[in-house]
Amino acid sequence: MTSSCGTLLLVGAVEDTVRKAKALGLRVLLLQHPTKMTSAQQDLADVVRIVDYTDWSAVEPLVRQLWHDPGFDAALSLTEPGLEPAGRINDRYGLGGTGYEVAHLLRDKWAMRRHLAAAGVPSVAAAPLTERADLDRFGAEHGAFIVKPVDGTASFGVFLVRGPQDADEVWARVQELRGKRTDRGSTLFLIQDFIMEQYVDGPELSVECFSFAGRHVVVAVTEKFVAPGFAEVGHVVPARLPHADQEAARGYVRRFLAAVGLRDGVSHTEMRIGPDGPVVIESHNRIAGDAIPELVEGAYGVDLTTYALGWPFGLVPELPDRPRERAAACTRFLVAEPGRIGSVEGVEDARRLPDVLTVRMSAHPGDVIRELRDNWDRLGLVAVTAPDPESAIRRGAAVLRDHIRVRTVSHGGRPGIAQIAVVDPAVEQHSDVVEARA
Repeated sequence: MTSSCGTLLLVGAVEDTVRKAKALGLRVLLLQHPTKMTSAQQDLADVVRIVDYTDWSAVEPLVRQLWHDPGFDAALSLTEPGLEPAGRINDRYGLGGTGYEVAHLLRDKWAMRRHLAAAGVPSVAAAPLTERADLDRFGAEHGAFIVKPVDGTASFGVFLVRGPQDADEVWARVQELRGKRTDRGSTLFLIQDFIMEQYVDGPELSVECFSFAGRHVVVAVTEKFVAPGFAEVGHVVPARLPHADQEAARGYVRRFLAAVGLRDGVSHTEMRIGPDGPVVIESHNRIAGDAIPELVEGAYGVDLTTYALGWPFGLVPELPDRPRERAAACTRFLVAEPGRIGSVEGVEDARRLPDVLTVRMSAHPGDVIRELRDNWDRLGLVAVTAPDPESAIRRGAAVLRDHIRVRTVSHGGRPGIAQIAVVDPAVEQHSDVVEARA
């Protein structure tokens, strides 16, 4: 398309989002954080305003000016820190779309838990963590439980308290993290408050949805592979779950989205299948990370970003209740013992392979390698497509093994090679980790 068919105000965005909005023929007004601005975004967007968009007092006057000149028809964000500001804009100017209340319920996990309890939606016991004694009281009543930031992301600051023996260490970590940033590459979030949630033992998954005026379409169910510290080390679409669990997850996420009031747009809801059925871990009115949108497009042919941008303008058709699966897709990750990155090789070769959806490397020569605790401690990923989930799991590992070499140096000076995080030893026929080829 070359003609403009509407004006969109984007609150934060990556280059791909702006590019897809322009491909739809939209005029794009971009509010971008000063630490996230790139020359490509500057070139693509029609109007750019650089502002800390997490600060409403700074955003509100800029938005007021843009509303009067040049004007806009819709506002949204697909990035976590932009969701609540976009909701405020929708409310202020009566634009429809997701408002602040819904965005806040999804950002604030304690508010979400209280809301679900009031709405009668199955959830888990939860309580705010304010003092050391809270850990003992909650554990005595509920057994094993999770401690995590009220509004965190990417498995940052998530701890499992198995029993009283863990409480002192977890409390010390909570005190250490309060007031710190959640993302080592960003300045947008501060950790402040923590919540305790009853632990659910069972398979973990996420449900990628798109809502059309209250009709919630489950586009894909993603199987998630999680390390002991809760860092995510792999994903496969479609999830290899029993039919009954798949249906239970689909039904639960529709009930959940209706309860929190989400009516339009994309959502990414993480859950576990426990002894009593599905229960939400957290949810977001944005696309998923970790190349899950690429997996969804590879498996179902649905570009969730384009749908999110186009739906407010009527530029995309509604999806059927069950989009047709045409392949499987998987993300695999590289990890390494603590030390430093020596070199990164083979990335462009891997990107040129016909069954590779994307390659993303966060590791760069000289970078520090940290112990695997959260998603920012991984070194990179490859996303691939294949005829079935097991083939996709094996193919992802093969691409990393045969094409990408991340050389490392341990803190003790020992050279090494980054490892492929194992997701399913039975499929991969390995009991530990798969080493990339030297």
